[in-house]
Amino acid sequence: MKSIGFIGYSAMKFDENEAKKIIKNIFASFDDNEEYAIVSGATNMGIPKLVYEEANRHENMSLIGVMCKDGYTCELYPCDTIIAVGENWGDESETFIDLIEELYKIGGGPQSEKELKMALDAGLPTYEFKL
Repeated sequence: MKSIGFIGYSAMKFDENEAKKIIKNIFASFDDNEEYAIVSGATNMGIPKLVYEEANRHENMSLIGVMCKDGYTCELYPCDTIIAVGENWGDESETFIDLIEELYKIGGGPQSEKELKMALDAGLPTYEFKL
């Protein structure tokens, strides 16, 4: 099973239609014969929500949410697995990077920038899309 990470805007405003097009194109590039673990931020908002919604349109994908314990104050997407690490946003970043084999960044703020740098430092393939 291939583990793919997605990061980007959560609570901030962004062009949702453009984000959906980007996400749909990314998923269209995946191999239908391979199984995937789709890893994102567990919340039912922003890029994580859109990514999980698209993943649910495919049969060969499991959903993993990685967040800090403060994430329990948010509405969560019904992931197959949720991992809560640390108390504050950002505490989960190392666990998130350790779980994935490649990373897609779709927009995003300071935490997304930090995680992109961590993925690059770890030698993971990364793909960045502006919104």
